[in-house]
Amino acid sequence: MVEFGVTSRRMVLGGALASGLIVATAGGAFAAPREPNRDRGQATMIGQAFEAHAEVRVGLIGLGNRGMGMLGGWASVPGCRVTAVCDIRADRAKRAADQIAAKGKPRPAEFGGAADSYKQMLQRDDIDFVYIATPWEFHYEQGKASLLSGRHVGVELPIATELAELWDLVNTSEKTRKHLFLMENCSYGRNELAMLKMAHEGVFGDITNGHGGYLHDLRELLFADGYYTDSWRRQWHTRSTASFYAMHGLAPIAAAMDINRGDRMATLQATATEPKGLADYRARFMPKGHPSWQENYVNGDLVTCLISTEQGRIIRAEHDVSSPRPYSRINSLAGSRGIFEDYAGGDSTGARVYAEPFHGGHSWRGFSQMRGDFDHWLWKKIGDDAANNGGHGGMDYVLQWRIVQQMRTGQVPDIDVYDSATWCAPVPLSVTSLADGGKPVAVPDFTRGDWTRPRIGLDSVESDMPPVA
Repeated sequence: MVEFGVTSRRMVLGGALASGLIVATAGGAFAAPREPNRDRGQATMIGQAFEAHAEVRVGLIGLGNRGMGMLGGWASVPGCRVTAVCDIRADRAKRAADQIAAKGKPRPAEFGGAADSYKQMLQRDDIDFVYIATPWEFHYEQGKASLLSGRHVGVELPIATELAELWDLVNTSEKTRKHLFLMENCSYGRNELAMLKMAHEGVFGDITNGHGGYLHDLRELLFADGYYTDSWRRQWHTRSTASFYAMHGLAPIAAAMDINRGDRMATLQATATEPKGLADYRARFMPKGHPSWQENYVNGDLVTCLISTEQGRIIRAEHDVSSPRPYSRINSLAGSRGIFEDYAGGDSTGARVYAEPFHGGHSWRGFSQMRGDFDHWLWKKIGDDAANNGGHGGMDYVLQWRIVQQMRTGQVPDIDVYDSATWCAPVPLSVTSLADGGKPVAVPDFTRGDWTRPRIGLDSVESDMPPVA
């Protein structure tokens, strides 16, 4: 067990996350490294369509809470088949295979029992898409291995935690010509997609600022033995001070601002409050002798990233999982003609809006009518199926359905490796900024200049799922 003893707060701001960055930026005063050149034969993945698949065969790595939660969705999407399942604990793979078989589907192959069992799974020739839902520390290695095996890859948040790893995934995707992207389910939320369409249709005028993040009181789950295998998520709070997981709220705001599609994140500066929440919870609820009493929590309860964009906009991204509070991803977007705020209790949607010339009198309106007016085609088409098959209000299923549909029809993915790297970059960049007293740091341009090209993304054109033969 790590003993921090007299270690100063500054020393633990970065922890494992910062060490690589400091080396990478030595002599550069925390400036972001220059964008690495592409190797010969390496090309952008922007505009690169999936090859069309009559059927999408999925292999799952990681069958804990999240992986098992997504299993049923993969098995339910038309034209999708789960062909392999893998977990370091073999009994989980068997349980997942049992569930698929119980649905009357072909039983997937099982892999497990060792940390590298996924490598055996990747040797199979009946997998088109690899879905990764393991603890954060394994995402980079497993994502890269999956790309190198010739598969498209979806990775739960974050795709990697180090800047060098993010660049390596971008480069590996460009070299293998296979897509790797963040499984950002909240980008497919009904409110978020309606907000996106309203932004693109000018309802808010010129967008000037947005606010998103992940505010979720996870204290009970973080201390629940067995919920996070080996308490992996709580362990991250002993390693560094960083914005680990702000992407659920950051990504929809970035999409509404056309980040990497006409604008880009330029600088980031971070602040962090003192780490109080986890130690306080432990003191009140955990028995003496529990393993958590050997831990020293160093991550701030609230880590805030203030991001400026090339077009002069401002994004505030927050992360807090250790304070008592109701759940929120914030989802606030404002411009010269209006403002949207989610999680504000406006009406049954949970959101409120104010936009000229539709509204006046300085009074908020509920979001129901405007959400109906700007409802995304995905929710109109499969909203009922999502409600019956998907977790998190159905947005898990919308995400899974859309991935399979895009792969079956040979479309360009809504979310690409550049979006994914950009949305995850605040993890290491927040460490760097905090280590230098909150000073701004440059955000890398993972597109290498292609951010100026307007292109379609989550605000997609309606298309159908091919019938199943």
